[in-house]
Amino acid sequence: MTDHESGASRADDPSGVSPAQKVSILAEALPYIRRFHGKLVVVKYGGNAMTDERLKRSFAHDVVLLKLVGLNPVVVHGGGPQIEQLLTRIGKKGEFVQGMRVTDAETMDIVEMVLAGQVNKEIVELINHAGGRAIGLTGQDGGLIRARKLHVALREKPDEMIDIGQVGEIETLDPGIIHTLTASGFIPVIAPIGSGAGGETFNINADVVAGKIAEVLKAEKLVLLTNTPGVLDKDGKLLTGLTPREIDVLFADGTISGGMLPKISSALDAARGGVNAVHIVDGRVDHCLLLEILTDHGVGTMILRH
Repeated sequence: MTDHESGASRADDPSGVSPAQKVSILAEALPYIRRFHGKLVVVKYGGNAMTDERLKRSFAHDVVLLKLVGLNPVVVHGGGPQIEQLLTRIGKKGEFVQGMRVTDAETMDIVEMVLAGQVNKEIVELINHAGGRAIGLTGQDGGLIRARKLHVALREKPDEMIDIGQVGEIETLDPGIIHTLTASGFIPVIAPIGSGAGGETFNINADVVAGKIAEVLKAEKLVLLTNTPGVLDKDGKLLTGLTPREIDVLFADGTISGGMLPKISSALDAARGGVNAVHIVDGRVDHCLLLEILTDHGVGTMILRH
């Protein structure tokens, strides 16, 4: 029975998209669905897309649809705004060095509480409510991420290393649990916390974790959601297509700096490590994942492997 036969009116469609436009959209998506069927797509979820209720629902529906049409999405999430909110409530001010959060023992407790206990569960619930089968985990589960302490060098004093607390870098990554979950029809949702050799926990930049997972899994795509249109030049103009060599130039002349440093660095490592394409997309745009992956019109910057 069609909607028309059951009495439903097409004029009731809240999207405002005509049937002809919908058919056109589906036709445009088909070659991409065919091309990426069975392929892994790692998505770093953060920024406004994590705090705006409409964008949260949009993201969850995108992830579920990608899974339903045959792709294998893996979600890695941050939680900066939520961590900052709780730190403020206890009277503690967040501090950053080159885009990395300075993490003492008290801050690490907050990070674990927010990322593993609050944010991760909320994302899992959003995806499940949208019709998916999500499972939440951290880098500690299944021996996924073994980490070691990260020391950061100051840009102006490259020989001087700074201790920024329980911030880690990835030593080894065992993707076995991810393979098991995706093969069983689940969508892994990963909080960027790793275990040290002595059992200590480390806060790891979510962009770095997403990039490394994409690299180790030889993912078809790595998609990083941001609060900007993508990579911008010094005049604020969007750079839509870049090669690793062009990215190196943007690092050298200071165009890429601050919080974008770890994001673009991990994107570059992933592209050089075997990921076919890295997308830095505007997470403030409704259904940005579907627009970037399944249509001709992207919403950000694409870095190609070669």
